[in-house]
Amino acid sequence: MKNKMIAWVAGVVSIVIILMVIIVTMEPPKDGITRAQAFKAMALAVATKEECASREKERGSSYFSAKEKDNWFVKYMDYLYDEGYLDEELTPPTLSAAQGYLTYQEAAFMAGQVSGRLKLEAGATKHNKDRAFPEEEWWRLYEGIRSQTDPDGAVKMVDAVLYGTPSNLLQAESWTAYTTEGNFGFQGLALDAYLDCEIRFLARDGEMIAMRELVSEDVVYENIWLSETDGRSFKAYLGTAYREFPVSEKLGDVSDMAGNLADLHMEGGRLRKITMKKERISGKVLSVTENAIEIEGYGEIPVSENFHVYKVYGDFKILGINDILVGYDLQEFVAADGKLCAALLEREFDAKTIRVLIMDTGFKNLYHPSVSLVLNSPAQMEYENSKGKTEKERLEAGTGLTIQPGDDRLKYGRIIINPDNPDGVTVTSIERSQGTPVYTGKMEIKECDEGLVLVNDLYLEDYLTRVVPSEMPPSYEKEALKAQAVCARTYAYRQIQGNSYSQYGAHVDDSTNFQVYNNTQADEKTTQAVKETYGRMLFYEDKPIDAFYFSTSCGRTADAGVWGTDPQKYPYLQAVEVKAGRQPLDVGDNDNFDSFIRSRDVTAYDSSYAMFRWETDISSDMVSAQINGAGAVTDMTITGRGAGGIASELSVSGSGGTVTVKGQGAIRSALGNPGIVITKQDGKTMEGSATLPSAFISIEKRTGEDGKPSFHIYGGGFGHGVGMSQNGAQGMAKEGKDYESILKFFYSGTELREIGG
Repeated sequence: MKNKMIAWVAGVVSIVIILMVIIVTMEPPKDGITRAQAFKAMALAVATKEECASREKERGSSYFSAKEKDNWFVKYMDYLYDEGYLDEELTPPTLSAAQGYLTYQEAAFMAGQVSGRLKLEAGATKHNKDRAFPEEEWWRLYEGIRSQTDPDGAVKMVDAVLYGTPSNLLQAESWTAYTTEGNFGFQGLALDAYLDCEIRFLARDGEMIAMRELVSEDVVYENIWLSETDGRSFKAYLGTAYREFPVSEKLGDVSDMAGNLADLHMEGGRLRKITMKKERISGKVLSVTENAIEIEGYGEIPVSENFHVYKVYGDFKILGINDILVGYDLQEFVAADGKLCAALLEREFDAKTIRVLIMDTGFKNLYHPSVSLVLNSPAQMEYENSKGKTEKERLEAGTGLTIQPGDDRLKYGRIIINPDNPDGVTVTSIERSQGTPVYTGKMEIKECDEGLVLVNDLYLEDYLTRVVPSEMPPSYEKEALKAQAVCARTYAYRQIQGNSYSQYGAHVDDSTNFQVYNNTQADEKTTQAVKETYGRMLFYEDKPIDAFYFSTSCGRTADAGVWGTDPQKYPYLQAVEVKAGRQPLDVGDNDNFDSFIRSRDVTAYDSSYAMFRWETDISSDMVSAQINGAGAVTDMTITGRGAGGIASELSVSGSGGTVTVKGQGAIRSALGNPGIVITKQDGKTMEGSATLPSAFISIEKRTGEDGKPSFHIYGGGFGHGVGMSQNGAQGMAKEGKDYESILKFFYSGTELREIGG
């Protein structure tokens, strides 16, 4: 009886063991990873999502059936089939296969396409090859794959708070996760359980690869803009989207939430606390850096780590710190704990004033070892003291000042000199073509590590009266000067918005980097041209244009492609013939360009000007010294031209091989030299410079008496060739064309509008 009992127990145990084996064999382990997820990760280890999608379009077909080819994972799997990381026999291109678990054999196959060592690390054997590969094992293997396929680290680990998916944001795009580190696609991942939590995930170029870890369920959304409360809920802008949160008595009085900044404290996905921030300050912004903003009357104030910029007039927008314009008081700042938490932009930019960084003599440096000036009228000088208060001094006309680095008045900010009258300051420490320059508006001096910076703050229209005569001779026709004034105003408007020198508290400098300012004295005729076009700018489809201009054409202009940009983005900048009829040109019109540029019989609006045609010679030794990689240069050929015929590609051959120089600017630099002599079409000569006058050129190889090659360059025009030819405008004005006609000729499809009227 005892033996029977033992046998019965043993039989039951055996049956249980057999059942367990069957269960384990038949049921995939819960820690496996689906093939679709693993294959997406593999594809993004070797390519971007966009590259996978573009390959799909190029191929025009799929390994999957027509019924299944629209699934999200197909583009990734098709890419892997193409590149040999997947095998159709091992992994069939079907929906059921994609939804199943990755096996040891498949993991080893993919890893083996990267390296033999990684294949061994996958640990596939004849016993486990069909078993599900554990998810954590996959991610360990994936790190090894990434180290081989992604040496530049395009796949990154990201820590961020997840605040939105299509499940809780009505305005969300499909398969888009909204996080504090930006928006990410998340095809194939389940994220809703992690809303309002800090998570750690792998991503490449805006696409999540895998959710790796829950970092914290307790998060704080800092410096959030609140709006539209109805007593039951309120709207909060988080990143690029808004959320609606229910309110409760526990959160306190919510009647004055709308139009304020707050911190939202979340615990376990629920709003537990609201901290309102209502302290506000305002004033003209004097400088903006990544870490601080200088405000007139307050000095430099640090910005908080989660500083935000909100446009609160018109359509609400979330902007960046670079959108805070220096020289303007367009916003209120919200402050807390001695830091700026947010900027609230409250009105439109009106382009009334501009701030110009004044360079040293010769326009060589932004920094001055010292600044000396004389007041031409009474003025008020202001600076900050150690207590953050503004000290004011009244100065009489004739007062001379010399400011050196280390001046006590610069210790807590900048010195601001505000004259009572126009032309109130002469800066004696610099020289310009006109001699010692005189400035209208305020002068500001700020100390930096490299020296002093000098900023002129003045009305835009006053600025233009000093730009136009510096950019175009005052002797030119009134209508040409008016066209120049409109271009200069439009260009300045765009540069103010560009905020290039915000760290110094300026918009532009006074050199050819932007527009030459106050190099030549203001002239009655150019001042009148500015006044008669007051506030008028060129617009294309409701936006001010990039009003590029240059000195002289070769009879043709170029398009924006000369800078490597897509010309279609600047439809108003076209390559045209600079003569009556305005024939448009494209690359197909370049076949006869060599004979065109060598001809002296071309007619154009600016064909009477000396730089319309020019010639020069450059030795092979000069070219060899200026072009790296070619060795001793033996030949040069223009191998590419842009619209209008401008040189876009230069092939240079020599003892060291062949080098290709691309772009009109690079070609002009490669062939320019202060030692060459340029002969203008009127027979007069001028010294060369570091760049050729233009890239509208043709090259002829010649051999000297010593047997060495040299190169004769036939050229035309002066400048980059895009937009308005200033001498072309003068030629049109001489023929009786008004400034509006001139502008329409050079800037296709634009219209004149007055701003800030």
